[in-house]
Amino acid sequence: MANVADIEISNSDSGYERISRALLFLAANFRRQPTLEQGAEIAGLSLWHFQREFTRLAGVSPKAFIAHLTLERAKHALAQGYPVLDASLEVGLSGPSRLHDLTLKIEAMTPGAYAKRGAGLTIAYGWHGSLFGRALLAMTEHGLCGLSFSADGEAEPQYRDMAERWPEARFVPDQKATDVYASRIFGVATDASPLPVRLLGTPWQINVWKALLAIPPGSVTAYGALAETLCSRRAARATASAIARNPIAVLIPCHRVITATGALGGYRWGEVRKRALLALEASRVG
Repeated sequence: MANVADIEISNSDSGYERISRALLFLAANFRRQPTLEQGAEIAGLSLWHFQREFTRLAGVSPKAFIAHLTLERAKHALAQGYPVLDASLEVGLSGPSRLHDLTLKIEAMTPGAYAKRGAGLTIAYGWHGSLFGRALLAMTEHGLCGLSFSADGEAEPQYRDMAERWPEARFVPDQKATDVYASRIFGVATDASPLPVRLLGTPWQINVWKALLAIPPGSVTAYGALAETLCSRRAARATASAIARNPIAVLIPCHRVITATGALGGYRWGEVRKRALLALEASRVG
């Protein structure tokens, strides 16, 4: 494992830091019905500039985002019993990412590679600005293998969590390499080619992650319902455990799984971030 002192964190985030700070503030304080003026103040921008920058980076107005922060829409979606899995996803594990209509080209590592715990594998990593806070991206020569979030000061545990997934791998800081992925995921890159993703997990975990890709944007499902589509509702706990091990935040949408009561449930990268993701997707769907 690399020394955390060697980790390079870029502060160049093209305005994401201001808008991310405001977006997460709005999501954290939704019960107080936060105003646009409060969001602008948190971002350190005039109201006009805040609305313009938020809309440019998020793809929706801050007013539309605020309107979708409650869980009423999520509860309604659960009540409709929206089918989670359909014939659109085949064994090839390819599916659409909903963030910027990216197409993911997903490849699962072989059981042999999984058993080697990353031995012989070189993983490049870097931190990048995003709407949801500073993101850590990791990649192999075959594609993206990790995407997670952190708040200020959380770089060390975030890096350690990533590294412990592949304890025998060699980790190399390479901001330039991971920027190619960050630009496509969080930026305005127009590259329409499939985004390669490399998954390392058990067969059960990969099946659960595959099922997550079938949940449409703006929709949610419950842990038990997802487990039932895979085998049985009795596997809800095992399903939740696999969801918690999802290595690719946002693109593999584990944030779309909530409790049967409509409560958010857990999220590896924080409840506020989960609420923000769901609200943003709901406002984009309309």
